[in-house]
Amino acid sequence: MIRFIITRLLNGVVLLFAVATIAFFLLYWGAGDIARQILGASASQETVDLKAEQLGLNEPVFSRYGEWLSNAIHGDLGASWFTNQPVTEAITSRMGVTLSIVIGTVILTAIVATILGVSAARYGGWRDRTLQVVSILGLAIPGFLIAIFLVRIFAIELGWLNATGYIDFTDSFTGWLKSVTLPIIALSIGAMAAVAQQVRGAVKDAMRQDWVRTLRSRGISENRVVYKHVLRNASGPALAILALQFVGLLGGAVIVEKVFAIPGIGQISVTATTQGDLPIVMGIVVFTAALVVVINLSIDLLLGFVNPKVRLS
Repeated sequence: MIRFIITRLLNGVVLLFAVATIAFFLLYWGAGDIARQILGASASQETVDLKAEQLGLNEPVFSRYGEWLSNAIHGDLGASWFTNQPVTEAITSRMGVTLSIVIGTVILTAIVATILGVSAARYGGWRDRTLQVVSILGLAIPGFLIAIFLVRIFAIELGWLNATGYIDFTDSFTGWLKSVTLPIIALSIGAMAAVAQQVRGAVKDAMRQDWVRTLRSRGISENRVVYKHVLRNASGPALAILALQFVGLLGGAVIVEKVFAIPGIGQISVTATTQGDLPIVMGIVVFTAALVVVINLSIDLLLGFVNPKVRLS
């Protein structure tokens, strides 16, 4: 297991390096006149040229990449071209907001999707047909439409939850819960549909196996067979799709945070991309890639814990 973890970590480092390298050249090779964009149209050409020199935009892209990589290895991802705020500080101050929403979404998705998927696979009939219809609708309807609908009903009409803004957990638990409930539900709908379908298929396949009939013949209760044995053996595909959903939710958070005016990583991503703040964009790429590596490794370890058959010696 130790060897497996070390191998995956090394693979993750290689992946992180490849993603950062490709992203850097894609961004900086076609950066355009960033200095003019920063200073505005009224700035003189001399001032623009001086700003470009200060930012190192006159240097060859390979030289800039070497300098950026050297600094990044030492934990320095540069500073914003527009605010001079360190990139690491700008991202970490907002990453907690986004992760609180994404992690809440994953937990809610895992619980509800497991219940729906197991119920559809176990009982079939109208439960199965209902899941199929709901899954199609959940995947077809855009997340921002669901978000707008939830705001209209639960925030504006009923006044139960906050329509916009974010309250930190440390300031008020109730306020935090009210500010993240609607974004979590809006993000969860599509993810639930995908995960529930995967759980349904995996549970149905497992329930057809001979060992399930053997367990039943021994007089073990159906609930114990399903929730202790079948669900554990069907956990592999469900955990895999849940990991993919986690990564996808980071992208979906961009739109949802915009709708709910939440100061998370999605909001700063949109702002930095629109302005052409390349250090911030690069920092987001690096942080996201590192997060994906950690999530994939965590899912592999969790799968080995849940299902002994896939454990590595």
